[in-house]
Amino acid sequence: MATILDGKMIRDQILAELTPRVAALAAIGAAPELAVVLIGNNPASEVYVRNKIAACEKVGIRSRKLTPAATVTTEELLAIIGQLNADPAVNGILVQLPLPPQVDSGLVLDAIAPEKDVDGFHPVNSGKLLAGAPGLRPCTPSGVMELLRRYEIPIAGRRAVVVGRSDIVGKPMAILLLAANATVTICHSRTFNLAEECERADILVAAIGRAEMLGEEHIARGAVVIDVGMNRVDGRLTGDVEPEAMARLSSAYTPVPGGVGPLTIAMLMSNTVQAAEGRHK
Repeated sequence: MATILDGKMIRDQILAELTPRVAALAAIGAAPELAVVLIGNNPASEVYVRNKIAACEKVGIRSRKLTPAATVTTEELLAIIGQLNADPAVNGILVQLPLPPQVDSGLVLDAIAPEKDVDGFHPVNSGKLLAGAPGLRPCTPSGVMELLRRYEIPIAGRRAVVVGRSDIVGKPMAILLLAANATVTICHSRTFNLAEECERADILVAAIGRAEMLGEEHIARGAVVIDVGMNRVDGRLTGDVEPEAMARLSSAYTPVPGGVGPLTIAMLMSNTVQAAEGRHK
């Protein structure tokens, strides 16, 4: 029977480990603070931000929520980012995506100071990831690595297939697996013989953003399947992999919901604490 990889349990472990680190910083007057910029009234974004602020409260991180109007311009948002960059009390800056169409998302994200980029999206942090240098890592891929490590799932020497090539998940996920000595293949929507490529995987990471796109023909018996997908279909949340096939064929898998999602927020908290510790040092 396949092992269900419980992201909520691992999240709680990570948050419990962060709590004394936050207390130690607070004791010397350097309590971590996360600034979250939420634009407009996107219901999904509001839920995500509420969950992030709740996680801050759980470990003792101070949070600051800024809510510019949906009509905000790129220049106005850049000015807000500039103020947060200059504020020594702020250790982490998170701009909740997606941004309104009139805003240049690339300019805004690149304007965040790399040492406060707790999403790990800044080109400086992407370069450090590629070079294997210390830095803030994208939250979802680093959360997956924590999940694999804490469940003691071997990575070195294993064949890993990542389906998806986004800058947020797919590419950094592949780099982190490669750094852990996996042999990595990146697949995407234009990959020929996708099922054949996936079926070679000892570790299959689905991050393509299409509901239940991967099925029985994509999963090798005994593979570890990490489903990063979060798709809403007819009011229910589902991943990128057919859940029945995943549970039947894999040796271990992440459910949706309750798998990778909770880890993304946990690693955001971890990055915020890391940023605060780095500033203090």
